[in-house]
Amino acid sequence: MDVGKLASRHPVLYHMAEDGSWESIRRLGLLSTSALLDGFEVGEGRRRRIESARRPEMEAIEHPEHGRALIWDNKPMQETVLERCLTGMTPREWYETLNRRVFFWLDRRRLLRLLCARAYRDRPHLVLELDTAELLRRHAEDVTLSAINSGATFAMNPAPRGPHTFRRVEDHPRGKAVVELAVDYAVPGAADFTCRVSRWRGGGELGEVWRKG
Repeated sequence: MDVGKLASRHPVLYHMAEDGSWESIRRLGLLSTSALLDGFEVGEGRRRRIESARRPEMEAIEHPEHGRALIWDNKPMQETVLERCLTGMTPREWYETLNRRVFFWLDRRRLLRLLCARAYRDRPHLVLELDTAELLRRHAEDVTLSAINSGATFAMNPAPRGPHTFRRVEDHPRGKAVVELAVDYAVPGAADFTCRVSRWRGGGELGEVWRKG
């Protein structure tokens, strides 16, 4: 797929973030789980549990300089199902692959589906709307695309996944839908090309937090 065509088809990217995290995002950018664990200097034992295995619940981490951060659970990943649909990788390698990425939806409907999921619908969240073209201009070398929801195995027949799930933009199969866009490790300066930040609970918008002037 051509980078320009991708930006033209999907001019806005959506990212769901923890409520109250906008100021931290403005300061640090958007960080993957791995980047958070690095920055917060989480010890090896706890890090392995967070980064290399299924997280049934959210994890709070703290740092004397950076304060407190919440790392989301990955409840939509069912381990027995993952073992059946995963090829060419161990579950540990798959979790580490996901945790190294910052994820964006290209379709607003998928964002709303996540906001309304049972695990998240009762808590407020932030939704960031970002300029696709500018993200690609700055971070194209670190961008990969996925044709599946890589973090969920709830479907009756979940799609196979493995080393080739995430492909560079130019290698994404022609004619295949793009479900996720991911940036490796971190998106520094994300606030510079964020167009709007809003606060949501479930499928209802509670109000606007910030808009680019």
